[in-house]
Amino acid sequence: MNITTTHTTLMPTQTDSTTADEQLATWVRRMALGDEAALGFLYDATLSKVYSLALKITGNRAWAQDVTTEIYWQAWREAVRFDAQRGVAMAWLLMMTRSRSLDFMRKQDDAISHPEPTLLVTEHATDTNPLSDLLTNENNSALKSAITTLSPIQRQMIALAFYKDLSHQEISDATGLPLGTVKSHLRRAQDTLKASLSKI
Repeated sequence: MNITTTHTTLMPTQTDSTTADEQLATWVRRMALGDEAALGFLYDATLSKVYSLALKITGNRAWAQDVTTEIYWQAWREAVRFDAQRGVAMAWLLMMTRSRSLDFMRKQDDAISHPEPTLLVTEHATDTNPLSDLLTNENNSALKSAITTLSPIQRQMIALAFYKDLSHQEISDATGLPLGTVKSHLRRAQDTLKASLSKI
């Protein structure tokens, strides 16, 4: 089955968003019955949004293309589970895209897989936060000493926030931790680092 085959010339014209949502749902239901042409229609109608979201999350065109391909295979396999009563097909696809993109990033991300992720901070700290300046300006031995006072999870939070420049919500998404927990860990980690570095 070739999911990249286009069917633009055969695609019904959509007149409004409600009709478009209904058409997408119809294609997904046809996919559940084994209709490969319906997958082609769905692909053509939704590719731009799916790829754009994958690219936004991964930040890499090749990775986004890999994720996008996987999304349509997943949609084909799981079409039978789609329930239009629980949401529109576009949201269903984008939810899968977001989840698959984050899974992909977990496998690729040095800041997540590195055994000591905060060692990366000194090379890649940004200037968007006062703590970043501290991390950039302090010498490696002082920073290393301060970091040892943090718990492992706090070191991970700092690495993701200042090496990867992720927002609190993005860190929550990447790690699976509740947003409030991420904020709490980061706040305590920053307070600890600032206190340690201010004594130098």
